Parts: sequence; C-alpha cells; structure tokens
Amino acid sequence: MTDSISHALAAFVAGTRYENIPQHTREMAKRCLLDGLGVSLAATGLAPVCRPFVDFAVEQGGRPESTVFATGARVPAAMAAFANGALAHALDFEDAHDRALLHPNAPTIPAALAVCEAFAPIDGKELIAALAAGCDVACRIGLALRVPLDEYGWYPPPIIAAFGTTAAVGRLLRLDESQLTDAFSLTLCQATCSAELKFSPHSHIRAVRDAFPAQIGVTSALLARKGVKGFDRPFEGRAGFFALYARGAYEPEALTHSLGERFEIDDIAFKPWPSCRGTHVYIEAAAQLVREHRIDPNNVASVRLIGSRLNLMLAEPVVQKQRPATAIDAKFSLPFTVATAMHRGTVTLDDFTDGALGNGAVLDLASRVHFAADPTRSATAGADVLRGSVELELKDGRRVKLEIDEPSGSPQRPASDAALIAKFRDCCQRARSQPSAVTIDSWVERIMTLESCTDAGEIARSL
Repeated sequence: MTDSISHALAAFVAGTRYENIPQHTREMAKRCLLDGLGVSLAATGLAPVCRPFVDFAVEQGGRPESTVFATGARVPAAMAAFANGALAHALDFEDAHDRALLHPNAPTIPAALAVCEAFAPIDGKELIAALAAGCDVACRIGLALRVPLDEYGWYPPPIIAAFGTTAAVGRLLRLDESQLTDAFSLTLCQATCSAELKFSPHSHIRAVRDAFPAQIGVTSALLARKGVKGFDRPFEGRAGFFALYARGAYEPEALTHSLGERFEIDDIAFKPWPSCRGTHVYIEAAAQLVREHRIDPNNVASVRLIGSRLNLMLAEPVVQKQRPATAIDAKFSLPFTVATAMHRGTVTLDDFTDGALGNGAVLDLASRVHFAADPTRSATAGADVLRGSVELELKDGRRVKLEIDEPSGSPQRPASDAALIAKFRDCCQRARSQPSAVTIDSWVERIMTLESCTDAGEIARSL
C-alpha cells in the first residue's frame, strides 16, 4: 500500500497501544464512556422515539451476542449497536468536541461495547485505546474541513462519526492497516445523512441518527475482517470522502499532525444542559443576567442573541423555533432553551416533556427571543460558533448584556469528575430498567477503574 492520508490514519489506529497513551487521555476515555452510557440509559426511559429501533433489533433475532441497554435482550453485535446507537443522541446530552463541531463518541461507545461483548474477553485497556483512537479519527476529519458540509446538503455529525466508530471497532478487532483501510472504504459506501432534517420539525431522524453510524462501524469492520477489499484512498482519493462531501475543501495536515502523539479526546467537552451545544452560551448568559440583575422574566420586552451564522439553524424557521413541536426540536431551539433558562434558572431533562413544551409562560417569552448572525464570525471555527451574547431589553427601557466566549464544560472550563458522576447518577435514575442506587454506584466504580477490567463486555451485560 502506498503512503497516503488513508494509510496514515489506518496505521495510527492499528498501532495505538494503551501503554503509549498519556494518562490524561486514558482518563478522558473513561469519562466519555461514563457520560455516554448515562445519557443513553436516560434515553431508554425518556425517549420513546428510540423504541422502534430497540424493537426492530430484538425482532430480527439471530445470535445473542450483545446486550440492548435496559432490556436484558441480546442480539447480534451490529443490531445491538444499532439499537443502542439510537439512544446516544436522543436526549442531546452527550459529549461534544467544540472545535470539530461533532459528537464523536455518540455512535462509537455503543458500537465498541457491542463488540466487546460479542468478541469477549476484551479487556478495559483495549477499550480505552479503541475509544481514544476512534475519537481522534472522527475529530481530525471534522477539524480538517474548510467548508460547512451542510452547504452541500449534508448533515455532518453522524457522517463523520461513522469513521471514528469504524476505527474504534477495527482497533478492538485487531484489524491491520490494510483491513482498516478496507473498513473505512466500506463506511464511505454507507455513511450519509441529509441536512433536510433541520427543516422538518416532526422528523425523528435528528434524535436517533447515531443508530446508523454505530451499525455501520460494526458492519464495515466485520466485513473487512472477512476479507472484503475496499479503496486505496477512501479519504483523500479523487472520489474519496473529502472530494464527495466537501468538494475537496480540506486541510490535509490537520489529519496527520502529531498523529499518535496528541489525542483529540483530550479536548472533549461535557454538557451541563441537555440541548444542542450551540445553545449553551446563551442559556448560561440569559440565566446569569436574570439572576444577577434580579429580573422578572415577565418584565422582559425582548431578548436579542448575537452569534455565528451557523447558529441560524437554532433560530430559523422562526415560528418553528419559537414553538417547537417535539423535544428534539426544542433542544435545537434558541428561543425555547433561552426562555426556559430565564424562567427556571437552568435547563434540565424535565424541561423537554410534552407538558414543558406547552408551558405558556416559556412560549410567550420565546416569542420575544430573536437571533442575529454576526457576519464577522466564522461558520466553521468552533470558537466563533460557540461564542455568543445575550441582551435583554426590559419593559422600562433598561438594557443589560452579557457575552460568553467559552461554554461551560469545555476544556477551558472543564466539568469535574464529581459533576460527571452526579450527572451519570441522575441519568441512570431515569432509565427504563430503574436501577438501584447500589447498581448505579457499581457502574461508576467499574467504569472509572476500567483499566483493571479483564472483560469490558461485562459493563454492557450489566446494564
């Protein structure tokens, strides 16, 4: 195989060893696993939109290899990844990479755990290495892009994350460089998602989208393991990923610079609020203004938000965003989340129930929330996309304003282990299976000491 970007990424994944991963990176992988599992378990109780995916996986039957979370059912690995992948983003509470504008671990965690069960025993160190490598591949692809893929009609998060998932699963299955390149090729033939979901308020696809890349990652790696040959250059080829999705607008060096020396999972952010990451600085700023100035939301005449033009998707169509019809649309609504934060002082999972979506006071204030894009800010640079300002105009004519540059939970403002464990416990208490406090504590202990686990599949089997 000739030297290429595709070869370099495949060689990196195949050569990643736990012993060569920095300690901080290992800890971040465990934190991502804890956070991702908690959010997915909460979705089993709070997101009925996921139920068809669970039912479909169970109804297919087949070899009982891997667990469908919170059901006790065991199905083939690819179908478990499919069902559990649907849970990963359903509450929009999972981790994110702010600069790459991705949720790289959402499909990767369910796929990796499904494979750990199906091909047991795979130890905790191997899972940590796989999660670190998979996250790195996905984030580097996102960071390399020089054009927003939605300009061409694509919705990038699940498309890009599919390659990270493939990398993690391939690493767990010990694929060699050639096989990993084949697996990436197979993923290129399957990974897709239309940006039309942004314009369809009743669509379920935005919520369950990670079912597909989770299944693709497992399927691609297993087929490559069986000898299916792919392309020489699935990423940089003349009809590879970057040519097809970005029309060639990418920076090659972003894919290979410090590859294997620095891991992008180190820059993962953990969400304090269960909504689109692009809403977070506005939630925080609005709640802080109301609290510090002791403002009665009923006395607010208008709320003006300023930010990147990419965040227009969180504010338009205006009527849809001011009165969202579904929980997932509300989570992608600046008017709704900001109005909720101003009335409640925060935003929680309880604020996206059917009853909460019909809260008259929140909807009335949401009708007075307006977003304007700052043309000087980039639509691709994470720092510009996530920075924003909130200005409140009161009915007596007073104005107060606050700008926040870094959202809470980012590497610059990191969540503590205590905060992540508290979030995990709260999420688990909402699971359909209603686990006991003792059981939840045992999950925390097992995940946070993952490097000592001799069979990582035990984690999924216990859920």
